[in-house]
Amino acid sequence: MDNSLIITCIILGAAILLFFTGKLPSDLVALLVVVALGLTGVLTTQEAFSGFSRSAVITIIAIFVLTEALQRTGVTDQVGKILLRVGGRSELHLVVAVMVAGAFLSLFMNNIAAAAVLLPAASGAAKRANVNTSRLLMPLAFSTILGGMATLFTTSNIVVNSVLRDNQIDGFGVLDFLPVGIPLVIAGVAYVAFVGARSLPGDSPLERTQAPDAAPNDLIATYHLDQKLFRARVPRNSFLIGKPLSESTLREDFDVSILAIERKGRKMLDISPQTELKQGDVLVLEGDEEDFKRRDVEPYMELLPASEWHEADLESRSIEVVEAMLSPRSQLIGKDLRDAHFREKYGMSVLAIWHAGEEIFTDLAEVQLHFGDALLLQGPREKLAVIKDDPDIILLMDEDESDVAVPEKGRAALMIFASTLLFAGIFPNLVGQIMLGGALVMVLVRIITTEQAYSAVGWKSVFLVAGMLPMGIALTKTNAASYAAVGIFNAMGHYGALPLVAAIFVGTVLLTQMVNGAVAAAIVGPVAISIATQAGLNPRSVMMAVAMATSMAFITPLGHAVNVLVMSPGGYSFKDYVKVGLPLTVILSAVVLFVLPLVWGL
Repeated sequence: MDNSLIITCIILGAAILLFFTGKLPSDLVALLVVVALGLTGVLTTQEAFSGFSRSAVITIIAIFVLTEALQRTGVTDQVGKILLRVGGRSELHLVVAVMVAGAFLSLFMNNIAAAAVLLPAASGAAKRANVNTSRLLMPLAFSTILGGMATLFTTSNIVVNSVLRDNQIDGFGVLDFLPVGIPLVIAGVAYVAFVGARSLPGDSPLERTQAPDAAPNDLIATYHLDQKLFRARVPRNSFLIGKPLSESTLREDFDVSILAIERKGRKMLDISPQTELKQGDVLVLEGDEEDFKRRDVEPYMELLPASEWHEADLESRSIEVVEAMLSPRSQLIGKDLRDAHFREKYGMSVLAIWHAGEEIFTDLAEVQLHFGDALLLQGPREKLAVIKDDPDIILLMDEDESDVAVPEKGRAALMIFASTLLFAGIFPNLVGQIMLGGALVMVLVRIITTEQAYSAVGWKSVFLVAGMLPMGIALTKTNAASYAAVGIFNAMGHYGALPLVAAIFVGTVLLTQMVNGAVAAAIVGPVAISIATQAGLNPRSVMMAVAMATSMAFITPLGHAVNVLVMSPGGYSFKDYVKVGLPLTVILSAVVLFVLPLVWGL
């Protein structure tokens, strides 16, 4: 066996293992693949780094910039609200409306971005309709994946297209995915809305622990914060009298936070580090009451009788309690609240953090933030606009606006985006150049700045694709793809064309559960083309099956980042994804294998 073939197989095996275990970030693994293929001589330097010059990579970058322009001008936000308004107040209608909105937006933009745009609107619609968000968020995530299957602008579909062109085969156009993708969207929405959603929890783990008589969607009860709140009066001769909050040492010595001050019958929520404490002040404290009793010093503070707590108790005309979460590319990920200067930057206090299925109340300033974490915030209403416009945080509330108006820049962005799609459809061989041209026009007409364009790009996705595309070259160059194709063809070829394509499809679906869909496309693509050549099948039809299979990321939350995005706010477990995602995958697989021969032939 050729040494280059052995080396390629070893590098591929090691990469798949690292992707599956998650020991290293997927983009780092892809870059290590590039270096390994180059240093071992499997690929020339030009071949090893060719992924960075591919039209596929340029297209991915351009899509990030184009969709960022639509988001910043409010176009996607308004489109989402329009689509959700038809949902009314019925749970079934809301699920359908959310999924249609998610599938529609993901036709034109990154799946995660589409879900992030719709999260506030979906949360707001759920609260107005008194529907638990856990019934909506997984359907939202799945719908963006479904919509992505019907368009060229999904990362795995772009990779499939690139592999076709690398083998001198005509690639897919912008509209080529629709004949197979649209039936999948219809089948997926129908199953999840009428069957799958019923398997979802009727409430999140947070909501299951709240008091039975708590108001629906009351955030204090939802986060179980009511068990951490108590009131204490400042006694005569207390060391706290006359001291500003910044010098009270209540947090440092007693491990409690002051959320409000009741003074002379008036509740003060808009407090600052400079607010001075006075004798007789009643403090609303967050912490462990029993622990506070043990730490309290003479003259002991007067602990007042327990009372029921609701969201309204921590709100006023100027102060609001809201829920937020970290965006997919948030700069806060990996930082703690102290390092991020959260209060100084946003003017909001973090009352609790929901992470990995648990509420966190203590030592919040030292808690490291993770992708998908939900935050319970309290602060001035005027600061909500700051958070809403910040790309690092998604505010899980939706303003019920009666008028939907797209600003002038929004109309310009929409026209540029529509023109870009039109030309990309007319000239499929120039998709990369046209998409990049559309992105540059957005910058030239000052819809977004160059800094905003650079920050909008999901560079991890870019490096992942650019790093794995050369693996396809290596598999072809070393004949690894041919050997794998011969083995699969010998095992399944005598059963006929459809069973052979079904075997490729199922194998790709299984691989997609272990690694990123774009990675699966880069690995399976060359093998699938080689099988098609040996079996006399239409290679574009086989690659369409591969493209659909690389998007079947429904069975685990790790299958796609959009599943992780909704996992915490929806309160889902791995079991929830399996219960809904596994039957969905089986149904969609049957639809693909039925529709594909009719539309594309074999």
